Amino acid sequence: MTKTALLVMDVQRGIVARFDSDPEYLPRLARAIETARAAGIPVIYVVLGFRPGHPEVSGNNAIFGRVASSGDGFTAQDPNAEVHPDVAPRPGDIVVTKKRVSGFAGSDLEMVLRSSAVDTIALTGIATSGVVLSTLRQAADLDFRVVVLADGCLDADEEVHRVLTTKVFPRQAEVTTIADWTATIKN
Repeated sequence: MTKTALLVMDVQRGIVARFDSDPEYLPRLARAIETARAAGIPVIYVVLGFRPGHPEVSGNNAIFGRVASSGDGFTAQDPNAEVHPDVAPRPGDIVVTKKRVSGFAGSDLEMVLRSSAVDTIALTGIATSGVVLSTLRQAADLDFRVVVLADGCLDADEEVHRVLTTKVFPRQAEVTTIADWTATIKN
């Protein structure tokens, strides 16, 4: 018997603000979250977060070095680090803080999943070529079953999103839509 968790990754104010190409993204993601909750599927939020001063970030890191140099970026003091209010966690949801691109990097995500006997994860998040790709690869290497909700993911480059969800991800995951996934968990 499988136990699934829905991962909502990097859907934070400062990240969502950079992606305005799909105005239906947050309402669609909210439907997936509500359906998961109603079905008793744990919803786990994976967020990027650092300590004040960013001691976790090396200047050698091309992505996060820029965040660290911006001051309070993605610290507890930064409102951009909050999960977007349209899909915000509710009591009972789990929030995991990561330190790098993958949801597993610098976080206790694997411990949370294993402690809850989760063996299947459904991935959503921003960006397809970032957190979704990195988390999928690591989850597959950790022997989790992986489902990617393609329209629950966004990327700045629509062609990259298409190639990943139609050609790369199917090698290690089931790729489906939110509508199809929610229909299967309602039954």
